[in-house]
Amino acid sequence: MKIDLSNKTALITGSTAGIGFAIAKGLAESGAAVVLNGRTAQAVERAIAELKRVVPGATVRGVAADLGTAAGFDTLLAAEPQADILVNNVGVYGLQDFFKTPDDEWQRFFDVNVMSGVRASRAYTQAMVDRGWGRVVFISSESGLNIPPDMIHYGFTKTSNLSISRGLAKRLAGTGVTVNAVLPGPTLSDGVGAILQRAADASGQSLDEVGKAFVKNKRPSSIIQRMATVEEVANLVVYVCSPQASATTGAALRVDGGIVDSIA
Repeated sequence: MKIDLSNKTALITGSTAGIGFAIAKGLAESGAAVVLNGRTAQAVERAIAELKRVVPGATVRGVAADLGTAAGFDTLLAAEPQADILVNNVGVYGLQDFFKTPDDEWQRFFDVNVMSGVRASRAYTQAMVDRGWGRVVFISSESGLNIPPDMIHYGFTKTSNLSISRGLAKRLAGTGVTVNAVLPGPTLSDGVGAILQRAADASGQSLDEVGKAFVKNKRPSSIIQRMATVEEVANLVVYVCSPQASATTGAALRVDGGIVDSIA
C-alpha cells in the first residue's frame, strides 16, 4: 500500500515532539505539506529544522500558539486558515489524586485536551466539507476507557475526545470528511522517556527494562507487554488520514498493545 498525500496540507497540534512529531514525520513522508504547532517559537523552529533534516524535501511550516486558550487558537487560525487533514494531538497529562486536584487544574486539562480540538474542528471542517474531502483525527487514549484512578482528570478528557469524534463523524455524514479517534496505550514519547530515564538511572536498569516493568505493574492486561513507540502510534494515524481509509469514520481505533480487554 502506498499512501500518497501530495497536494494535501496537514495540521498537527502539539507536534514539536513525541507522538505529534512522529505523526508529522509520517505525513510528510507521505507527501503532505505539514504545519507544526507548539507553544514557543523556539520549540517550533527546532522541530521544523529537525523534520526537514529527517524528511529531505518536505514542505514544513510552523505556528507558535498556546491552544489551551481561544486567543492562542485565533493566532493559529490567522496563520493557517486552511487544512485538509487535522490531527488534534495537543494534550497535557500528569498524576494527581482526585481529592487534591483543584478546579483550575480540571479546567486547564479540559481547555487543552478538549477545547483545543473542538475549536480546531469547528474552524477547519467546514471548508473540508465544501471541498468534499477531509480527515480529522483526535488523539485520545486507552485511559479514556480505562480511567486511571491516579489521573481521573486526564481520563475524563480522553473520554470526551471519543464523544466528540463520534458525534462529529455523524454530523459530517456523507460529506467525504472522516472523523476518527486513535487511542494509544503507554508510549515511549519524549516526556515519558525522560521520566523513565530518571528511574532507570536510579535503579541501574535499562530504559527498556524500566518501560516493561511499568507496563507490567500499571497496565498488566497489555498483550505486547511493553511500551509502544511513537512511530507505531503514528503509523495508524497516517493510515487513518489516507485516501485508503475512506470507509473508516466514527471509529475509536486502539493502538494500545491490547490493554483494553475487549474483543470489539
